[in-house]
Formats: sequence, C-alpha cells, structure tokens
Amino acid sequence: MFRAALSLLLLATTAAHANDGFGGIAATGLHFARTDAIAMETEDLYISPDRIRVTYTFRNLTDADVTGEVIFPLPPIPLQALMTSDFNIPEGDRDNLVNFTATVDGQPIPVSIDRIAVIEPPWDETRPLSAQYDTPGRDVTAALRAANLPLTIDIKSLTDALFIKTPAERAQLTAAGLAEFYDGDPATGMPAEVWPLWSIVLRHHWTQTFPAGQTLTIAHEYENRPPGGLFYWEHPATEGWAADYATRYCIDEGTSRGIAKRLAPSDGMGIAYNLSYVLRTANSWAGPIGDFRLTLDKGAPENIISLCATGVEKTGPTTFEIRKRNYSPDRDLEILIVTPPPG
Repeated sequence: MFRAALSLLLLATTAAHANDGFGGIAATGLHFARTDAIAMETEDLYISPDRIRVTYTFRNLTDADVTGEVIFPLPPIPLQALMTSDFNIPEGDRDNLVNFTATVDGQPIPVSIDRIAVIEPPWDETRPLSAQYDTPGRDVTAALRAANLPLTIDIKSLTDALFIKTPAERAQLTAAGLAEFYDGDPATGMPAEVWPLWSIVLRHHWTQTFPAGQTLTIAHEYENRPPGGLFYWEHPATEGWAADYATRYCIDEGTSRGIAKRLAPSDGMGIAYNLSYVLRTANSWAGPIGDFRLTLDKGAPENIISLCATGVEKTGPTTFEIRKRNYSPDRDLEILIVTPPPG
C-alpha cells in the first residue's frame, strides 16, 4: 500500500511543464567516518512535510574516547534549477538555510556551516539518492573564489557578479565549464543571459567526542524542504506515467481509489510532495540500529500518504509509525503525500 519516489520536479500530467512543479531538498541524518567503535543504539526519526527531527543514542564500544567530525550535509542545490523553476527554499539566501539546530545530551551546541561549489555529474535516474551526499560532484570552490564569485544561492547577486566580468574573464569561466554567457540582440529584444553551471552544497558540522564506554544522545532538527508540484490522478491508473507512479509508489487498488476520491472535487487535480530521507548513512556506524522508530506525519487528515515500507501502523489522525529492531537499512526512505488543492 505504501511507497514513494523522489524527483527534482514532480510533473502533473503527461503534458505538464517544468513550471508545474517545484524543486526541493532531500533529507538525511548525521554522517560520521565509518567506524566499528561507535554503535547507534536508538534512532527516533520524525518526518512531516515541513519538519525533520531525529534523536540518536550512541554508545562508544571501546575503552578509549573517540573524537571525530559529525557532519550534516545538504544535497547539491543546482543554480540552473533555481533560475528556471520554483524551488522550495527561502527567498534570497541565509547562512543557516534550513534552520538546522543540534543538541548533545540535551544541551544546544554551536554548529559550523561550510559551503562548497560542485559541478554535478550528468543526470542518471539509476544513481542512488545517497550519491548526492557521498559524491556530489567535482569541487570547483577554489576556482570560484579565485574568480571572486560568491558561494551564494541568491541568483540576483550572483548573476550581477557574472555580468560585470570582462570578455577575458568570461572566456576563462566558459573554458573551465563554470558558466555560459549569451549576448543579447537589441533588434529582437532578446536580453543578454548568463548561466552558472555549478551547484552549492551546505555542510553543517561540529567536532564530537564520544566518551569511552558511555552513551551519548545527539538530537537535531531542521526545516523540511521537499520537492513537489501539481498532481493529477484518476482511477484506474492506466496511463503510462500514472502506471509508472503506481509501480514506483506501490499505490495499490485501495490507495488509488482513495487518491481519486480525495481529488474528485477538483477534477482529479491536487498537490503532491516527495519527501525523501537517506537512511543508509546509519550503516556507517558499528552494527545495526538497535531500536529504530519512524514517525510519519502526513500534515492534515485529508492528505494521503504512500511509501514503500512494511509494518506501518496508524497512530493518529495524521501520524503513522514504523518500529524495527536490529535494523540495517538497505534502501533509502521515499514518501509521497498527496493533498487537495488550496481552497
């Protein structure tokens, strides 16, 4: 009954265009260098359309302190996508883009936030979601700094900085595969254009010591900024794209009927969100997760949720729960939430 899938832009129908959808950010947990010294005893994960909260209990299995860098990365944010479509992130730019906060044993801790720029690899639909974090692309941060270009996702300030480049500087940026420049045509009214070709990666991190033989509770939360867009559904799902959705999201007979009924007052049209969470980072710690609990909140009782999972139990008007013991995730979590249109 439950399944979901991630796409940069969620298209409404076979005739939909990119501006029918909006891009967003996949979610993930904490990253740490692969270790056999630290075990994740518990993970309590809460996911809703607008919030992610995670609480972990870690245990140092050794008789010596273990110190390392705990990292919470965001996937690359492609600047071209910001220029060509709506994107589910705050307007302008801010250092703490998703308002990430963390506590250790209940006490808030300072978190550093770094930015890098990458040229992402060509689109490959078979590329696993976790690859966005593990191998985001070719690092071009130093080249942009040398060119005096800001590591920003504020498109206006960035394109202003690119437009003032001299012809020689433009040629260098073009040759390096960092940008494309197009002259305008006054006769036709075609404006000059510039396209930055890199993506921005934000990495939140801090140095953490795990005391010898002891447990440590780390919690963090942040704004969820998933992709989504206009969504059309009719039952039975026989069209090519709809059949593909039904297969990819495990939308069974009952769920399909439920979506169609919910969207019937709006002629089958609604809004869909794709919430994705990279679970397999948990496998970098020693052994399986001892006790795993996932709470899913679909946001409103009239919304419909679908994901690929077993053992899903309804716990409230909008919430569902999954519990697992000695859990080693073998796939990442992807969730579909369908909502009626506003109003």
